[in-house]
Order: sequence, then structure tokens, then C-alpha cells
Amino acid sequence: MAEHRSVGIVQTRHWRFADPPNELALRSGVRLGPIDVAYETYGQLSPERDNAILICHALSGDAHVAGRHSADDRKAGWWDVMVGPGNGIDTDRYFVICPNCIGGCKGSTGPGSINPRTGKPYGLDFPMVTVSDMVKVQHALVSERLGLKKLLSVIGGSMGGMQVLQWAIDYPETVESAVPIASTSRLNAQGIAFHEVGRQAVYGDPNWHNGDYYDGTAPTRGLAVARMIGHVTYLSEHSMREKFGRGLQDRDEVGYDFGPADFQVESYLRYKGGSFVERFDANSYLYITKAMDYFDLVADHGSLIDAFRSVRGRFLVISHSGDWLFPTYQSKEIVRALQANRVVTTFCELGSEYGHDAFLLDDDQLRDTLREFLRNTQAAVRRRGSSRSRAPQKAVAAKTEHSPPTAEGKT
Repeated sequence: MAEHRSVGIVQTRHWRFADPPNELALRSGVRLGPIDVAYETYGQLSPERDNAILICHALSGDAHVAGRHSADDRKAGWWDVMVGPGNGIDTDRYFVICPNCIGGCKGSTGPGSINPRTGKPYGLDFPMVTVSDMVKVQHALVSERLGLKKLLSVIGGSMGGMQVLQWAIDYPETVESAVPIASTSRLNAQGIAFHEVGRQAVYGDPNWHNGDYYDGTAPTRGLAVARMIGHVTYLSEHSMREKFGRGLQDRDEVGYDFGPADFQVESYLRYKGGSFVERFDANSYLYITKAMDYFDLVADHGSLIDAFRSVRGRFLVISHSGDWLFPTYQSKEIVRALQANRVVTTFCELGSEYGHDAFLLDDDQLRDTLREFLRNTQAAVRRRGSSRSRAPQKAVAAKTEHSPPTAEGKT
């Protein structure tokens, strides 16, 4: 794999909006406010303000997509292998923004946030949010806080890819290009089923208390099981066989009991479940999986072709051959609907046997594909801008523009 440089030490920023009485109207009809948004930025905005890229995270992700929060931070951002100087998403070239979704638990408003009406955490009083609500909040951040009218690209994998599609549909005048990776236009029955099993694990934890657990012990056992179930769906049989096989964990023979893990794969899943509960909230898991379940562009628009009627930007749709959770045929459905609307679309199925999470790995195929697409898109946008500037223009009144934002988190 190619060596990559880091963006360095970064800082998470926070922005509050939708203060009463100007709460945000959610798709459910409920109004929510105030709303806090956690986000990070990397790189510099160009004088033309034409190099901004928004990255949307997956279910368990957050705003910390690259770099480290301190010199002794042991863990880099969740996509540090792809975002950075000279990388697939090149922070020497682009101004990169990554916000945390509402409904989560990593700085943006969610069920663990304080309900201003009660002074206590929302719990299950938090309103149901959808992918379109997440995107509406992101658009407010981009347009109101950062003062941007255009995004060179919106990029995301898995649930992040759902947000990418929603962006292209809801804000076509803003999105110059869109890159959904390992994603789908609607979650299938199998995906919903896995989510429901995970939610039942949380419901069944005696510490869940119908979501009202913030003053006591969190339902960590249920959430750990939910994460173990989910993590199995992110891998593939090939990757599990290659990494673990039937290898034993710290023993020469099986124990013939229900004590310590016999197999390495058992120990690995227990570790993943245990580490997940240290950084994630059980109620956020419930809300975000429900948002993914509800995402259905066909139901919203009558057909996938109709869903993309207003799309203007070019698309790069990426799938992985070994992804059985969001298989390639679902990406091809998106491609066909885009092409039916004469949207400039590139499709790429990357060869990988590492399952759904392959897009998070250090992969030269993905790196090169993103780099080439983004550079071609930027060149096309600048050619178009140059041709417009050469055309005769009517006199217009001068407008005051926002000062270009810089990399608020970059050293």
C-alpha cells in the first residue's frame, strides 16, 4: 500500500443553530432545537471557493475523519488512510469538511443530549430522525456556518453513501459531484433484519430501562452484542477465514465449556463489542439504525429514476465485489437510474474479498479512483467557471461575501 501523510493534530469544532423559536422541522413533523453540530475541517478553501468536499460518515463514525487530536492520541481518524496530504482525498488540494450526524453521540445533538424542556437527557423523548434530516442539518452547517454555496463533492460509504444520494437529490444546485461507496438506495429486508436483532439485544439488557439509563449503568452488554452482530455483517467469510480460520485463542485445545473464548474469532468479536460500548451510546445505535431502515428513495419518489430527476452533478458510484451486505447489484441499480436521467456517471466495482468494510481499508485501488475522479471534476468545474467569466456579463450590484474559512483543526 502507498504511504500516506497525516493532516497532523486536529480539533473538533461545534456550532449551534435552530434556537427556539426557530427550531428545525424534521421529516416526522416534530421541531427540534437548539441543535449542536460537531465537525472538523482540513486543508484550505481556495480563493474561488470551489474546492470544498463534504465527507459523510457511516453508522458508528463521527466528525473525526483524519489526523489525531493530540500528539499522544493512539488512534487516528476513521478514514485517515484516505484523507490527507497527497492522498485520495488530498488536503493539499481540497478543503475537507466532516460533520457528525444528529442522532449520534459524538458531539452533535442526539438522545444523550440535554432536553431543554426538562434539563435531563432526551432518551427516547428524542424525535426520530431520518437521513434527510441529517442532510438538512449538514446543509445548514455548510451554507450558514461555513458560507459555502457549492461543494466540489460529497463523499461517503455505507450510511454515508445514503447521505450522499440524499444530498444530490435535495440540494442539486450545491453538489458538483457525488461519490456513494458501498451503499444503496434503500436498505433491503436482510439489512433491516440484522438491525432489528441488534436493537433487540439492546432492549433485552436489564440496564436499558426503556432508554432512561443516563443517571445509572448503561446497557453495555446489549450494545456489545449488537455491535458483534453488526460487525459480522461488515466482514466476509473470506476475510474471517484468512484472519482467524479455526485458530484457538491462547490455548492448545478447546475447553469444552462456556468460559474464556475457545476460538480467536470469538475473542475478536468480544473485543470489538467491548471497545464499541466505550465510545458509543446505546440509544444512538437505536436511532441511527432506524434512520437507515427508513431510507427508501423509491418509496419517497415513486421510482429511483424519478428520485434522480433533479440531479445535476456528476457521479462516481463504487462497490466492492466481496460486499454481501450492500452488494454490487444495489450500486448498479443506482447507476442505471442515473444514466436514465443522463447524469454523467462512472461506475467502479473494486475487487475485494474483505466484505462491506473494505472501503475503510488502506486500498490503492480506491485511493487512485477517488484521486482521479476528484481531479477531473475540479478541472471540469474550473473550465466551466473560466468560460462563464469570459462571457459578457450584465452589471450587477456588488455583494458582500463571507471570509474564506480555513482548516480550523489543522496545525
